[in-house]
Amino acid sequence: MTTLQLVGLVGFVLLLAYIVRHIDWQALVANKQKQHMLFGCAAAVFFLWVFRASVPGGPSPSVHFMWLVALALILGFRFSIIAATLALLGVTIVGKESWAMLGVNGLLGVAAPIAFGYLIFMLAFHKLPRNLFIYIFMCAFLPGALAIALKIALMSGYYVMDDVYTWSTVKDSYLILIPLLLFPEGMLNGMTMTILIIYFPGLAYTFHDKFYIDGK
Repeated sequence: MTTLQLVGLVGFVLLLAYIVRHIDWQALVANKQKQHMLFGCAAAVFFLWVFRASVPGGPSPSVHFMWLVALALILGFRFSIIAATLALLGVTIVGKESWAMLGVNGLLGVAAPIAFGYLIFMLAFHKLPRNLFIYIFMCAFLPGALAIALKIALMSGYYVMDDVYTWSTVKDSYLILIPLLLFPEGMLNGMTMTILIIYFPGLAYTFHDKFYIDGK
């Protein structure tokens, strides 16, 4: 384990400890629907992350759809971190990620995109008109596209700093994928939230009829 990997692991563990400390576990245990949503979303993310492309040679960068912005909108910030962490542990156990990369993947591939997407949601909620179009496009589609670009950019920086890949390899084989993934990732998150708020609006933690439909 390199120094950067160790720093990432310590940082991710501290973040998880803070989140776990501020979760109402009694309320979660008493709420069966919340439990089903948490573990169901974790399983969905796990199966999505199992399917990936890789750069030839060396440890494979994580090139896959994330679905983390929709996850944050469905579960909220803290529970989305927990669900994504469970999925990350799952793909690590089955060998799709290395244990040495757990902290780096947790900070740069889980926490950063979720925090980024949730920040955009909060800014849109307080600064923009509240309607369905704003919620779907500004809170799901656009943040989803930008979040995967952020994740690839952060991971690219790590690969170069930790001498996993040369800058030319990262630029030509990894960063080049950003334009190809922006629209599909945005569409995945946008369509997820569109279907959810139409058929099951009560399941989305961040969606409320009184704000986005009644306009209060």
